[in-house]
Formats: sequence, structure tokens, C-alpha cells
Amino acid sequence: MKSAHFLISVSVFAALVMALMPLPLSFEPFRPDWVLLVLMYWSLAVPHRVNLGWAWITGLIMDLAMGSTLGVNSLTYSVCIYITASNYQKIRNFSIWQQAVLIGLFLTLYHLLQFWLNHFLMDIFFNPQYLWPAGVGMLCWPWVFLLLRKYRRHFRIR
Repeated sequence: MKSAHFLISVSVFAALVMALMPLPLSFEPFRPDWVLLVLMYWSLAVPHRVNLGWAWITGLIMDLAMGSTLGVNSLTYSVCIYITASNYQKIRNFSIWQQAVLIGLFLTLYHLLQFWLNHFLMDIFFNPQYLWPAGVGMLCWPWVFLLLRKYRRHFRIR
């Protein structure tokens, strides 16, 4: 059996590839936050393996890959993962659709923190379309959850 950390890294890398894959300009505002969705799944499923360290490192990799201000994704990922990891026992008991609504709120928090930090650092202005990925991510959560749960059970990641 392969190492659990390696298998989790493979899924995070796949999410990173999906986050960087080019889309038509008309679909770009609707791109879900694949990396954060995958990190949130793993922090709920195996919180003893995926924690703030994973969020911080993955956020730095996203900052470098996207060319954004260094540390913005790290901070926002860490805040979201802290909330999910500290409440994982409560969130696990919700139905998949209740989890999706909660994940949608976390994604909204992520985007608002991103906006606030970028506004402070680069003086950007708020556009309501900025929150579309949170809604799309909320709709994608059940499929992300089911796919990663099947992956986790197949490879017996504990």
C-alpha cells in the first residue's frame, strides 16, 4: 500500500492542475476553487493528516503558480482549513447537501478574505461576479465529496 500522504498529495496535485487549466474567458468567472475543495474534503475526512501545514504549503504553491501576491492564498486557505478541521466532527454529521451549503459559506469567506487582502495590497474594487465560484463550488461539493470518498476507501487512506 502506498503512503497516505503521497496519495493525498496526488489528489491535491490533480486539483492544482484543474485550477491552472485554461478555460474560455466566458467560463473563467465560474471556475470552482478545486484546490480548496479538495483540502476541505481531506481536512474533514482525515484531519490528523491534512491540517494547517498542508493549507499553508498548498497556498504558497498556488500563489507561485498563479503569480499572485505571496501569502494571500496561504492565509485564506489556512483560515478555511482551520474552521473545517476544528469543526470536522460536527460537519461530518450533516447530510451531503447541508455540507454543501456550509462549504459554500466557507468558499464565500475565502473569496471575501481574498478580496479584502487584495484590496489592501493592490487597491482592487469589488465586483459581485467575484463570488460566483463560491456558488459553483457549493454545487460541485457533493461530487467532489463522493469522488474523493471513493478514492479514500479504495486506497484505504486513514
